Amino acid sequence: MKKTTLLLVLFMMSFVNAQKHDLGQVTIAELQEKQHPKDTSAVAAVLFNVGRTYFEYSIDEGFYMMTEVSTKIKIYKKEGYKWANKSVAFYVGSNPSEVVSFSKVATYNLLNGAVEKTKIKSEGEFVEKINKFYSLKKFALPNVKEGSIVEYNYTVKSTHYATFPEWDFQLTIPVNFSEYSTAIPEYYSYNVHQKGNFIPSIKKDNIVKSITFREKFTSDYNKVDYSNNKTTYVLENIPAINDEAFINNIDNYSSGLKHELASTKFPNALFKNYAENWQGVTTSIYENENFGNELNKTSYFDTEINTVLAGISGNSEKINAIFKFVQDRMAWNNIQGVYCNDGVKKAFVSKVGNTADINLMLVAMLRYAGLDANPVLLSTRSNGIPFYASRTAFNHVIVAVEDGQDIILMDATSKYTKLGILPDEDLNWFGKLIRKDKTFQDIDLMPKKNAIKSIMMMANLDTNGGIKGKVKQQFQDNYALDYRDANNVLTIDARADKLEKRFSDIEIDSLSVQNKTATKLPIIETFQFQKNLSAESIGGKIYFSPLFFLSKSVNPFKQETREYPIDMGYPTRESISAVINLPEGYKVEKVPENLAIGMHDSLGSFRFIAVDNGNNVQISATIDINSAIFNADDYEDLKAFYAEIVKKEMEKIVLVKI
Repeated sequence: MKKTTLLLVLFMMSFVNAQKHDLGQVTIAELQEKQHPKDTSAVAAVLFNVGRTYFEYSIDEGFYMMTEVSTKIKIYKKEGYKWANKSVAFYVGSNPSEVVSFSKVATYNLLNGAVEKTKIKSEGEFVEKINKFYSLKKFALPNVKEGSIVEYNYTVKSTHYATFPEWDFQLTIPVNFSEYSTAIPEYYSYNVHQKGNFIPSIKKDNIVKSITFREKFTSDYNKVDYSNNKTTYVLENIPAINDEAFINNIDNYSSGLKHELASTKFPNALFKNYAENWQGVTTSIYENENFGNELNKTSYFDTEINTVLAGISGNSEKINAIFKFVQDRMAWNNIQGVYCNDGVKKAFVSKVGNTADINLMLVAMLRYAGLDANPVLLSTRSNGIPFYASRTAFNHVIVAVEDGQDIILMDATSKYTKLGILPDEDLNWFGKLIRKDKTFQDIDLMPKKNAIKSIMMMANLDTNGGIKGKVKQQFQDNYALDYRDANNVLTIDARADKLEKRFSDIEIDSLSVQNKTATKLPIIETFQFQKNLSAESIGGKIYFSPLFFLSKSVNPFKQETREYPIDMGYPTRESISAVINLPEGYKVEKVPENLAIGMHDSLGSFRFIAVDNGNNVQISATIDINSAIFNADDYEDLKAFYAEIVKKEMEKIVLVKI
């Protein structure tokens, strides 16, 4: 019996140890693993990710919040090397700043059948400033190879308990085990928001703890017991979330937790309600000295703006002139934020600022000119959709001018935007317009007007299947903005190389671009081209696709099913007109039939017309996408719609000898 009992105890101890997720316990079997057992395509996998947030107390500091995270990751492929880098954001805006420290940072490899451990050196850690409120502490692990295991621990000490850390259970690589626990004194109440399709198991405990504090007036020391509410969330075997095509931000749909401070109630103190609503959030931001106060400053720009407005009377002219003045004068430092970094006056003098410096300056100037201008708070695409009211929901501010029934949106941080056209990063559902009286209004950020891309092609087809000709492309509104952002930094030769690769290695000559910086005008790009073997000669007949390299040859929607909304960015109209001159001695035997199809609720339409003019064929193809966002339920319809487009544009025109 004693022997049996001892074996049982040893077995239980072994089982408990096997369930622990401690750093430094790397096995040869783990290092030998070549691929993830449940996802062979995974470039890396999180073996475990264990975190906890709890509160400590000191007589001098009071309560402060500690977060500890231990992570162990297996690297399978070179594409997974980025998972050996880690960055942690921390607040530095006021005393006391948050404190971040790393420990147990190491890379493990298999060397001659034994486990080799490489520790990070001091120069592997560094701090990068984001803005005056936040910085990043980073490290890059050394000696990372295919098959490596990397691990690290980090802690964050914070007195800013209103900003609770977020926890991501699901990532873009598989996660074998994820556990997050919180231990929160009864004096704090948080609302917990869960997101994603995978719901963790939850275990709650209540532990009595004690603190010793000093009375304010008597300096006497007193001891008090309080309830510490512990909650543990666990998820296992979480598949990677797939970053599907045409998706806003995959993080919006991944499984995770967010905590929002709801209230505090300390002994001998009044109850304080922090539960946020959007009115409270917008008011709080407006009243911040780095926001609302900056809108009241005018003396630093009045002379310049008076000069800009000289001789201008109409509202439209005033708006255009002031927007162009700020856009031309100011350079964005690539720092986002709803609060001014340097302040509008300093930014105006230096001609450099963050998003708030530049766009709050623009609001102030427009108001100075007698216009009804207000800031609009938003969360950029990369920051995610603000699902619930929170002062940290927004990371960007733009400008709205109400002119009669029209609300004109603008963002002067980009050199290539124009009135009513916002950068792609800004197009993230809804923003909050805040007026002088601190009331707010929801503002739809998504464009309603179709951006237009039109292409004209004149081509000559020869008897050997080669083509020569000229293309003229015109880009308007959001298409023009995207073109300028992507290509204005390129030389003509670099742009030509880019087009040659995009259009199946055609040869391009005489490329020219008009209106590169004239944002009120469309981009006009023209080039001459030639390409061999663009048509097939079979049995004395010539076969070719009617739009050649301009055809849509691949359906962009390839998945069987779709879980998330389809984000097209903005509504579009793409039209192509082509005239193909036939080779001498040939005539048309067959052209594709005309086609007109549409999606339900007028979400999209496609029109295709082919006309045989004897010595040439004239083609017209127009695709209208009339919504920026499609529901996941629309996926099958959208996929079938594009399948018809590809099928039609790849149909062959057949020529025969006369």
